[in-house]
Amino acid sequence: MNPRRKKRLTIVVSILIGISLITTLVLYALNQNIDLFYTPHEIIHGKDDTGNKPVIGQRIRVGGLVVVGSVSRNPESLKVQFGLTNKGETITVKYDGILPDLFREGQGIIANGVLIENRVLEATEVLAKHDENYMPKEVADALGEGHTPPEYSKNN
Repeated sequence: MNPRRKKRLTIVVSILIGISLITTLVLYALNQNIDLFYTPHEIIHGKDDTGNKPVIGQRIRVGGLVVVGSVSRNPESLKVQFGLTNKGETITVKYDGILPDLFREGQGIIANGVLIENRVLEATEVLAKHDENYMPKEVADALGEGHTPPEYSKNN
């Protein structure tokens, strides 16, 4: 092989290695920021189409209805714990922070966080609907057509 071809080959191989290294780093960074959406039913039984379940330590988004009577607050801190349900399955969500003003029992919410046990999510963010007619698309789809929103008094 003459020196000129050898130099070209070295340059091409170096460029290919650089491109593959950059691609690997970008995919790794994107993977760390992906929040997959699950319902409590899917966390316990897996996705309907693939059977995939989230693993402990995985960042996920969970959507469902807050279980009535399940909200417990720590009087000395901002820590709160509540149940989240969907299709008869319930998980526990732990959150340390200020809940949205519209957060209440029986309402559809989405919680972003890390799964710390099989049925326990350590939330970093809790999102609530903004009025009685709105529910996040993922939650509405997960609840299905059989869902009827809870009745609220006009004082709320």
